[in-house]
Amino acid sequence: MNSKTKKAKDILLENGYTCVLCNGNDTITSKERGIKPLLSLYNTKQNFSGYSAADRVVGKAAAFVYILLKVDEIYAEIISEPAKQILEKYKIPVSAKTTSKLIRNREGTGFCPMETAVIKITDPKKAVEAIENTLKTLN
Repeated sequence: MNSKTKKAKDILLENGYTCVLCNGNDTITSKERGIKPLLSLYNTKQNFSGYSAADRVVGKAAAFVYILLKVDEIYAEIISEPAKQILEKYKIPVSAKTTSKLIRNREGTGFCPMETAVIKITDPKKAVEAIENTLKTLN
């Protein structure tokens, strides 16, 4: 784990954030749940190359958005096996406290709708379309 990832992880765990991106003195934090904070960053069209990320939960949907954000490295408290596989495919180093088969939904009654929406997708841009379409049906 590089020093920026360690810093992001420490900030995540010490302050109750859901995700943190760090690059030197620039730190971006969110307490929003789910995929929304990552989509907000993606929609800025900013390149986050050089940043490391720490996140509470990284499913395959979040992994695709991190790929498009071009982050250098990711730490996750919980990561799904499909998320880990897609990040490895795109050569983004990832470390995690816990790896799960798939991410469960918030009620614990099934799988996360975002994970389900992208499970068979291999292209990050197509994944974002599926995520946005799924979000529309949930609101």
